[in-house]
Amino acid sequence: MPPRRHRGRRRTGAGIVGVAALVFAGLGTAAQADAATSPTPHVTWKRACSAPAKAGEMACGAKRVTGGTTAYALQRAKAGHAAPDAADASTPSGYGPADLQAAYGLTSAAAANGTGETIAVVDAYDDPNAEADLAKYRSNYGLSACTTANGCFKKVSQTGSTTSLPRADSGWAEEISLDLDMASAVCPKCSILLVEAKSATMANLGTAVNRAVTLGAKYVSNSYGGSESSSDSSYDSSYFNHPGVAITVSAGDEGYGAEYPAASRYVTAVGGTALTKATSTTRGWTESVWRTSSTEGTGSGCSAYDTKPTWQTDTGCAKRTIADVAAVADPATGVSVYDSYGITAGWYTFGGTSASSPIIAAVYALGGTPSSGSYPAKFPYTVAGTSALNDVTSGNNGSCSGSYLCTATTGYDGPTGWGTPQGVSGFTG
Repeated sequence: MPPRRHRGRRRTGAGIVGVAALVFAGLGTAAQADAATSPTPHVTWKRACSAPAKAGEMACGAKRVTGGTTAYALQRAKAGHAAPDAADASTPSGYGPADLQAAYGLTSAAAANGTGETIAVVDAYDDPNAEADLAKYRSNYGLSACTTANGCFKKVSQTGSTTSLPRADSGWAEEISLDLDMASAVCPKCSILLVEAKSATMANLGTAVNRAVTLGAKYVSNSYGGSESSSDSSYDSSYFNHPGVAITVSAGDEGYGAEYPAASRYVTAVGGTALTKATSTTRGWTESVWRTSSTEGTGSGCSAYDTKPTWQTDTGCAKRTIADVAAVADPATGVSVYDSYGITAGWYTFGGTSASSPIIAAVYALGGTPSSGSYPAKFPYTVAGTSALNDVTSGNNGSCSGSYLCTATTGYDGPTGWGTPQGVSGFTG
């Protein structure tokens, strides 16, 4: 099967001056501000990594916002503060740690949990500025230092070497910055292990996953994907069958349709949402399926090759269904990231399910070490339909005759699985 290509149109939108005018002149109350007539975030963005060039190659999914008005900017404007322009790298224009922790009921857990836990981030190629950029992010948001010197941060190649690293790549460096910052945002007390594969092939990335587990990580985030193939079952057994380890994988960013390794039965496939602050709701936030166009949005669907895990009981797919859970991914409601390699050093907003995968890996870390022999992908299913997860019931990521496979509904659906975290109880076991 040839690799799927990025074909969709990008968002465009008004500047922040117009947004502020709408907020302050026309929309008055909180209920009105939450209504459909209120200003909505609109951004343009650029894909960090090119599409896979051949079978067996993966692409990172990071989406860097290049202009427009983010949800965070609207949030600032509604509160009467200066609203940052997404194109201004001098100041954050996306959600930060406090926003993400509040949105997912993690504020208390993030303050108390995570010490002694290691989140591994698996990516291709080297980011020479990874540690320095991470330091900028953590310092800006008041998080404790996470460095090689204090033992919190470690960067290795897929062989485990700290000195013989892959060649640098600016696109994957953006992905690395996104992943490290999201792990930090949700689990600031966790240690972080960055494992860099020597190329973006599934074989090398899979070897990096194995290395992460060998080095003791119990939570491994993978923000990349590509076309399914008949080799996937062998990849499953070679790289992703690690009982007692929570392995998260981005569901993809090209709308309805399955990708690998999100289709692996051994991983937690993470879909994506649009996340916005909503003062008219008890939770204080609302979410819908992330969809920009028919070819841009969270992935979901039926695997053509992977066996359905025993804990997955939906009837619309004979094989593995994507996704299991979800978190914020829409670039217009994106997250703040600091990056400097191959780009103007500064603050950027990022989206894509590349953001949601490390967020969910960090939620697992807050929940504590998975029990020996367990498959953590099962954990959310044990609390399905309870307050442990925020059920996402609006939006779709494509056309599938209204089926739950691409349309949000009460309970399980393809784009968001059983929902987004509300605390850690759905990610322990």
